[in-house]
Amino acid sequence: MANLHRIQVVDSHTGGEPTRVVISGGPDLGTGPLSERVLRLGSQFDRFRSAVVNEPRGSDVLVGALLVSPHAPDCDFGVIFFNNVGSLGMCGHGTIGLMVTLAHLGRVRPGTHRIDTPVGPVSATLHPDGRVSVANVASYRQQASVSVEVPGIGVVLGDVAWGGNWFFLVRSPVWELSLQNVETLTDVSWRIRQAVNAQGFPEVDHVELFGPPASGGHSRNFVLCPGKAYDRSPCGTGTSAKLACLAADGKLEEGQSWIQEGILGSSFSGEYLWEDSARGRVLPVVTGSAHVIAEATLILSDEDPFQWGIRPT
Repeated sequence: MANLHRIQVVDSHTGGEPTRVVISGGPDLGTGPLSERVLRLGSQFDRFRSAVVNEPRGSDVLVGALLVSPHAPDCDFGVIFFNNVGSLGMCGHGTIGLMVTLAHLGRVRPGTHRIDTPVGPVSATLHPDGRVSVANVASYRQQASVSVEVPGIGVVLGDVAWGGNWFFLVRSPVWELSLQNVETLTDVSWRIRQAVNAQGFPEVDHVELFGPPASGGHSRNFVLCPGKAYDRSPCGTGTSAKLACLAADGKLEEGQSWIQEGILGSSFSGEYLWEDSARGRVLPVVTGSAHVIAEATLILSDEDPFQWGIRPT
């Protein structure tokens, strides 16, 4: 009889972008800061990550969320996010999906909850109508108007910014942001990331393109994530990075709302407060909605040749 390991998960989507919350069956990462435990996940339990989010149980677009005990004393619980190629510092859409999942399970009620993450604690408010507002980590622009020569494209101008993950936010040129153009947008964004990394910003693993809104927002974006899958939602950390750039340019006032559309037309609303205006650091709040779509038990069998997912060799 094959040895079986079961992992309980709940799936949701936030503006079209899926999140898979691991309720039980995850590895024991020990104690200590989540910045250390996320490294332990990558070095000792990477096959678990792959089994949960990679094919045949998952897909490139799926983001996993492993519930863990918090380290920060003021937090209610902790979470480590991961995708098809590794872990993520923070995940805005995933935090919204996590809160809606925990509400679905009866573990949280409307109100504000503190969540420990590898990049620091965040707050998430579950509203009575089901929406979730995420008060993200401090976000900032590291460098403005970076000019990059991209093979096959030419000169691309953009900003390097932190919103819980590292982004290159493209100012120009502007591409048509539509589902029909996804293959081109993916290719363009991947080329831009490689050029940005080669030019001295190896930490950048997300690329964000912008264009005119189509569903009543202020802007539409296309975000390419580290594993070459595009974000179906407007991207919470990407919206946070955008708010930091808008604040730095004096284009959005403190407390003023910004509606960020994603490639599907779903939207997040965002606003910020200054943490340190002299250093350009803002405290973003991103609000969106998620929907639970499945409860499942993942089964890992020793007889399964793809027990730990399909991974590049």
